[in-house]
Amino acid sequence: MSRIVGEMAHPLPSDGVVTLRPWREADADELVACLDGDEEIGRWLDQIPQPYARTDALAYVGGVGEDSLAVTDASSGRVLGSIGLRWNEERDVAEVGYWLRADARGSGLTTRALLLVTRLALDGGAARVQLRAATDNVASRRVAEKAGFSLDGVLRSARHSARLGRRVDWAMYSLLPGEL
Repeated sequence: MSRIVGEMAHPLPSDGVVTLRPWREADADELVACLDGDEEIGRWLDQIPQPYARTDALAYVGGVGEDSLAVTDASSGRVLGSIGLRWNEERDVAEVGYWLRADARGSGLTTRALLLVTRLALDGGAARVQLRAATDNVASRRVAEKAGFSLDGVLRSARHSARLGRRVDWAMYSLLPGEL
């Protein structure tokens, strides 16, 4: 089990609207419902297979090399999305990745989850929390900015996206201790 997930405080991190919790095998069907056929997720996150099957969900729940947490509705427990931290080798820089199901987007929930996981990372010893978003992924960039992340710059032609059939530029954002 990862350091952050294994050391998560109880009660689980929550702001009263969203709660973060470890993924469970019982979430596999919900993950498929969230991801399979979602054109926006497919467009921006080409690491997520499309179509998305139960076997993909079970592999994700089993661990993907990051501290991955379910973003849930604090009242109902409904799975809204996922947010994760990938640490560098020295474990002083954490990179955040996130997605939210289609019917939960646009209501500030991703920003809330980003603030919660950023606090976890900073409390876990991060000297820097960073995230990358495609420069034309306006929604993801807006989430970073609303959470107080600063734009460090643009990583030009940073990665080839097989789904888009071209190289993409990434906007790099960061937040340092004392800025949250």
